[in-house]
Amino acid sequence: MTPPRAMVFTNIAEASERMPHPAERALLTGCPWHDVKAMLREVGLRPTRQRMALGWILFAKGDRHITAEMLYEEATKAKVPVSLATVYNTLHQFTDVGLLRQVAVDGSKTYFDTNVSQHHHFFVEGENDLLDIPVTDVVVGKTPIPPDGYEVARIDVVVRLRRRPR
Repeated sequence: MTPPRAMVFTNIAEASERMPHPAERALLTGCPWHDVKAMLREVGLRPTRQRMALGWILFAKGDRHITAEMLYEEATKAKVPVSLATVYNTLHQFTDVGLLRQVAVDGSKTYFDTNVSQHHHFFVEGENDLLDIPVTDVVVGKTPIPPDGYEVARIDVVVRLRRRPR
């Protein structure tokens, strides 16, 4: 018996319709379809077609930093029929359940990080790019005592970089 061939799709809707057996979905390039479904169910989110498609796009490329607009553009290129509002809602839902980490760089720019481990970031000004900094590379001084009824959830350090003039 010959093993099934790997199948690569750029259209998520086509992939979900043409691949009847879940085992075949594992052969997709990137994050296997069934892994996204299991990931969503594990955190209590219903695996709707749009969440599945956006999750597949988000987590197929490993750790990365993405804005809602970037994800919307990738979804559009993959022929995933979603609105920008759905992308924002999905990113916030994924963040609320711990699948993503929100990183606010400016009041106008918010990134979503697929690496939810404790770490910090370099922000490359002019390129609008985030790079991870291992938590061990940053020493944070004395943290303030939070007001009664609150606790420190996490400390985010964003170090801004710019290219040196030549």
